[in-house]
Amino acid sequence: MIYDAKTKLYGVFGHPVGHSLSPLMHNSAFVHLGINAVYLAFDVEKIGPAVSALRAFNMGGASVTIPHKVSVMDHLDSVDPLARAMGAVNTIVNRDGHLFGCNKDGAGAVAALGGKKALAGKNLVVIGSGGAARAIAFAAKECGASLFIVNRREDEAQARALADELLCPFTLLGQIDNLPCDILINATPVGMTPNEGKTPVDKSFFKPHMKVMDAVYSPLETRLLREAKQAGCQAVEGVNMFICQGTEQFALWTGQDAPIDIMQSVVYKALGNQEKNL
Repeated sequence: MIYDAKTKLYGVFGHPVGHSLSPLMHNSAFVHLGINAVYLAFDVEKIGPAVSALRAFNMGGASVTIPHKVSVMDHLDSVDPLARAMGAVNTIVNRDGHLFGCNKDGAGAVAALGGKKALAGKNLVVIGSGGAARAIAFAAKECGASLFIVNRREDEAQARALADELLCPFTLLGQIDNLPCDILINATPVGMTPNEGKTPVDKSFFKPHMKVMDAVYSPLETRLLREAKQAGCQAVEGVNMFICQGTEQFALWTGQDAPIDIMQSVVYKALGNQEKNL
């Protein structure tokens, strides 16, 4: 790819962002489709100046990650109503100088789980109440799922507040066995490297009809997913949510269908190499 004065700039704003696989994923897609664009990682401590730079450089858009998903909303021209309800933005689109914010984390989770029809009418249990849990829960409710919010006692107040917003039940993690469950989603960091030996639920909870997804994608197969597979459940790796939200962003920015196979291939290869080097 030859970069010139017409190259469109995209990026991810976060702190830190050195670990991000988004540049690899999006740049591979740009090259594959012959799009004159580049995606870079910007480690920014203050989101306001970063958004001002996006305007000044006429960037095509940006991904937004921790810790800026909430504060970025104050610097945009408009925010999607669903993202506003979630309380977080992870995608900025530059529409001829108008900066529009939305959240594709939830859409990525829905796509990874098989789409809206796969969630409609299903009992969906979300463990967690942070940013990822909020995005997933709001998106799942939009699909017609019957939601249950679950969390530890120490995070009970935040989880109850989320359940109240969504008009759905809240249950403490220790009482999860009492819930009907078709789809279980772990939206907490439990099981993430370097704590691969941990899991949010006991393997006795799993039933063969369940679908289980872990938002954690390092390691690729968490203990939660490994034990779910052993119980006969369908396991959905967290990396699929990451890739699917990336394809949603790509389509918004470029107006073209994302080459999901290419994006998936480079991300899986990178994560596999990382695990080999641990």
